[in-house]
Amino acid sequence: MTDSVKLIKVRESIQADNDQQAQDLRKELKARKTLLINLMSSPGAGKTSLLLQTTGRLKDEYRMAVIEADIDSTVDAQRLADSGVEAIQLQTDGFCHLDVPMVQQGLDSLDTHVLDIIFIENVGNLVCPAEFDTGAALDVMILSVPEGDDKPLKYPLMFSKCDALIVNKTDFLGTPLTDFDLELLEKRVRKLNREIRIFPLSSRTGEGIKAWTDWLATMAAEHNT
Repeated sequence: MTDSVKLIKVRESIQADNDQQAQDLRKELKARKTLLINLMSSPGAGKTSLLLQTTGRLKDEYRMAVIEADIDSTVDAQRLADSGVEAIQLQTDGFCHLDVPMVQQGLDSLDTHVLDIIFIENVGNLVCPAEFDTGAALDVMILSVPEGDDKPLKYPLMFSKCDALIVNKTDFLGTPLTDFDLELLEKRVRKLNREIRIFPLSSRTGEGIKAWTDWLATMAAEHNT
């Protein structure tokens, strides 16, 4: 057997190109003073519920929109639109993540010059979205209490790359429904990412939401300086 076949590592090439596009997009949005936030989680962790709470509390201070990504359906985008938030639906037709060209299609449907904050609700998945830069200034993930406190051991890249971790559905804590250990989770996460901000909250009750939205306001102010 000879080495006569040329091997092209397509994935590395695609990711390298995407990374350059991501850097360019960050610079462009920074110049426009538009903060792009990439929100990631597994399905059912509460991305849309968190966005409804967040946009509801910040709507008087910031002009916001959401780029909603799903393999199919417009259910979540409709929920956001019904609440008064401008929402664009991206249907990925099987793709398990968003990359910059996909995000750009959503941005092209928005007037980014008049928006302060744009949220990307990425495809529900703890693997692929962590591997692709979307051009966002902030990467945020949600882990819900019912998922368990062992997820940093199983999906280390996701926890390593994020600027903030939302621990959602804290209303389950202290009930017979879960043995989730918040302190143990934090220790596991800090081993991967010492700088990550952690916000325990409940999108259902609203408990803990203020700490999260206060931090977002600080990030928006820093981004616009």
